[in-house]
Amino acid sequence: MKKITVAIDAMGGDNSPEKTVNGVNLFIEKNKSNNDFLINLFGDEIRINNEVKKYNIPKELIKITHTKSIISDDETPLTAIKNSKNTSMWNCIKSQIDGDADISLSAGNTGVLLVISRMILKMMKQVNKPALAGLWPNKKGMNVVLDLGANIECNEDNLVDFAELGSALYKSIFPNEKPLVSLLNIGSEEIKGTEILKKTHKKLNFLSNENNFLFKGYIEGNKIMNGETNVIVTDGFTGNIALKTAEGTAKFITDDLKKTLTENLYTKISLIFSYFSLKKFKDRLDPRKYNGAILLGLNGPVVKSHGGTDALGFCYSIDLCYKIIKGNLMQQIRNNLNHLKNE
Repeated sequence: MKKITVAIDAMGGDNSPEKTVNGVNLFIEKNKSNNDFLINLFGDEIRINNEVKKYNIPKELIKITHTKSIISDDETPLTAIKNSKNTSMWNCIKSQIDGDADISLSAGNTGVLLVISRMILKMMKQVNKPALAGLWPNKKGMNVVLDLGANIECNEDNLVDFAELGSALYKSIFPNEKPLVSLLNIGSEEIKGTEILKKTHKKLNFLSNENNFLFKGYIEGNKIMNGETNVIVTDGFTGNIALKTAEGTAKFITDDLKKTLTENLYTKISLIFSYFSLKKFKDRLDPRKYNGAILLGLNGPVVKSHGGTDALGFCYSIDLCYKIIKGNLMQQIRNNLNHLKNE
């Protein structure tokens, strides 16, 4: 049986390759009962090997591909692309074209990653714009939300594409659940919103069926986490603002709760009795568990890890890559796009 191969830019993001290799080790520990994957690390071979030795990672589960240089977080896409062909990021993505990987993962420069991915992998013929999708917890499980910033302006055809891409992603990660698509808007009534949203609503309503996705209509920002839907579609401008607002709100709540519960002796005593409930609450809002934005619409999947995450957060992004390929994402996307063409 062919192994799932995850190509990783081991030098991207803060504290790499220490963080990335530690993340690989955590992933392998979590999935040690499986023997169906291979991790291909791209970067400085000596530095990567030094980290690998710390954890005694089995050699049959990893491969190291040496690259000469690294794309820094300070570089613009234009300057980085001119000198990117010998970098860990470039070769990590190119390995998909060479047939050496099923998916690519990097915690490096976001703008450069998006541009290089599009240059190397190219757009799927049926898709006009790529979308950046992320996982977002809700009361009943998990949402897929897109676009999160790849496209500032979108028309109705782009938003329909995002619905098809997002529902395919959801099916690949949660194969036993039905994608329920909603369109982010300022109200739930059909008369609300821009003309683009109204046209998109009409098209999604027409495309809705049991074999592809079920369209649930408009959804307001305050209901994203209700769990009545699981694929949220919007343009990149709105999606990015919604994401950053949610992240900031979650951090404010956890920080303020911690401060309140430790400000005096009485609150510290109450903390003892509510420790396990509060720990469960904190774990639920831990952003590391949802680390990894997926670039969709290219001829191969690319996952962007948060550059500032730690080893545990990077482990979760590898786990996401593994689930995506195991769930046959690219075939799910092709099936959805064929459905769109047939309509």
